[in-house]
Amino acid sequence: MLQAIIKKGKVLAEEVPSPILSEGEVLIAVSFSCISAGTELKSVGNSGENLLVRAMKQPENLKKVIDLAKAQGIAKAFSKVQQKVKYGTPTGYSNAGVVIAVGSGVKNFQIGDKVAAAGAGIANHAEYAVVPQNLVMKVPDGLDLQLASTVTLGGIALQGVRRADLRMGEYGVVIGAGILGLLTVQFLKNSGVRTIVSDINEERLKIAKELGADMVINPSKADLVKTVSDFTGGYGADAIIFTAATASSEPLSDAFQACKKKGRVILVGVSGMEIKRADIYQKELDFKISTSYGPGRYDRQYEDLGNDYPYAYVRWTENRNMTEYLRLLQEGKVKLDLLINKVYPIAQAEEAYASLQGPEKPIIVLLSYETKAENKPESKVMVNAAYSSKDVLNVALVGAGSFATAMHLPNMEKMKDKYALYAVVNRTGHKGKSVATHFNAKYATSNIDDVLSDPEVDLVFITTQHKDHAVLVLQSLQAGKHVFVEKPLATNQEDLDKIVAFYSDSQEEKKPILLTGFNRRFSKYAREINEHTKDRINPLFVSYRINAGFKASDEGIHDHGGRVVGEVCHFIDLISYLTGASIASVSVEKISPANNQIRKDDNVAIVLKYKDGSVGNLQYFATGNKGYQKENLEVHFDGKTIVMDDFKKLTGYGVKLKEMVGKIPEKGQYEELLYMHESITQGKWAIDLEDMIQTTQATFLIQND
Repeated sequence: MLQAIIKKGKVLAEEVPSPILSEGEVLIAVSFSCISAGTELKSVGNSGENLLVRAMKQPENLKKVIDLAKAQGIAKAFSKVQQKVKYGTPTGYSNAGVVIAVGSGVKNFQIGDKVAAAGAGIANHAEYAVVPQNLVMKVPDGLDLQLASTVTLGGIALQGVRRADLRMGEYGVVIGAGILGLLTVQFLKNSGVRTIVSDINEERLKIAKELGADMVINPSKADLVKTVSDFTGGYGADAIIFTAATASSEPLSDAFQACKKKGRVILVGVSGMEIKRADIYQKELDFKISTSYGPGRYDRQYEDLGNDYPYAYVRWTENRNMTEYLRLLQEGKVKLDLLINKVYPIAQAEEAYASLQGPEKPIIVLLSYETKAENKPESKVMVNAAYSSKDVLNVALVGAGSFATAMHLPNMEKMKDKYALYAVVNRTGHKGKSVATHFNAKYATSNIDDVLSDPEVDLVFITTQHKDHAVLVLQSLQAGKHVFVEKPLATNQEDLDKIVAFYSDSQEEKKPILLTGFNRRFSKYAREINEHTKDRINPLFVSYRINAGFKASDEGIHDHGGRVVGEVCHFIDLISYLTGASIASVSVEKISPANNQIRKDDNVAIVLKYKDGSVGNLQYFATGNKGYQKENLEVHFDGKTIVMDDFKKLTGYGVKLKEMVGKIPEKGQYEELLYMHESITQGKWAIDLEDMIQTTQATFLIQND
């Protein structure tokens, strides 16, 4: 499919794989999408600037890069930033089309429905879009999809009006006669509000007047504050809705001054934020922010997981706001004929965006698509038709996330005599194709069946969301492919049992090899410790402390087994590797939080008793200071002690070790690929299946305790 991508200061239409539908989502064949002249043009401009300029404008992101460099080294941090620049960014957040498929759990939509959709990075400028159900609205009968494609902008403007809470007969001022301002004017007039519009563009003021504004003001020619005062009988406006986009603080100061006592200023657009106390103090003004489309925005429970707010308590959610906007369009109470300036086909995306930067800037520009609802989306795009590899393992990467692209794929590039990236599978087509292009793969696809049926694929490398691991592992194994899966192997016992059953059907050695990414056991530090503990006389006493770092209790990392199943498995596996024994029992204690800020299941003390008599004392917590080191391992045995500090330093007491000191943690990700290659080529397992199973089952016991 064609999709608009921001790259190096331009917007280009690129051919990418179509997206794949998941639970709770709707697949839409897009007919039209609406370009946001403000938000999107800013992103386009930023993409054309060099990294230093962008970093100076976004110091919070610069800090993230510095922290990453401290943790993983300058080279990896720079590589990660460079990849993002080279890959480009999908754009768009408002479109309309026809539903061609619905995911499980979707109740309110069916194939053939005409719908509008919202969401940055979701309702993209693309021939097909996959959108969570709470960000999809049915289009009323008779409403043109061209008009419906503006749904997101309508929702933003309507939420600003709701925040202003203006009543019939009151005075409202709209500062900024762009698309949001001109929609706001119409909403206010529909509510019986006496409306004043301010803008420096005379043409747009003319349109505002035609749409019903009672008065228009050009602040470069007239005094806004005095004019509003005169119009309101000296009282000032009941509320001012600021829809302009400016770096200056003066227009906002004018807005405060133009308000009546105890009035309200609602910030919908962008303004300089140097607020003068005198402007707001004596009048006791309310200054409010309007957040995007309304209640539900930026709430993953609402947007991603589809949990609606109760109608009686949250009357106007973002979905209900946008649905109401569509109704007003259908009834002709909001008109766009003066606002939509031109429609470009998606293939002319570059020209469409260029038109927004010309001297006569249009208000609304749409992109059109020739997507037919009956057409089957193309999941596969060829990237390197001349691809060839000899005497190496052809790898299909499933899940092109940041860890895989910043860690695993660069490591594979260092092993060109062993691995070659052959295909990339990703549910969003642009990222998959970008990674495939950057690492010179043969093709990119959004459908895993394309690689499972490809006889050239030797190894399926799974780095998707945790919840999908076990299903993808089983599908790949059943297709006869060797599998590497990032931890965890599975997030529930039922899925784990299916993998166990696969290997139980016949002799293990006749089946494909499986490796779970418990990389720490492959690190040079773990291997050195093992050299000294494997011939011990008595059992080990192991103390392992993990300062995991705080994660808010509502973040997605806590889903599907949470941090215990998703990360503690690493540390259990390392202790098990050092003992070389099976787990006999697991004891667990969890913190009892005083409030909901922290969770008990990522602050846990675990005691592992092994059948050889060894004891592993594992402390995993999220309440520590992030400035302290993440991992500390102490191994005590036969009057000797070995201490490993954060995979950067190894110290022996009573035992002579190889000198090991590093500037950044080396946790075995490179080495595990070496062991994986050896496993496949020599037919021996890098980690025994029994070890992977017992570690995974132990995490289930800990999480459910």
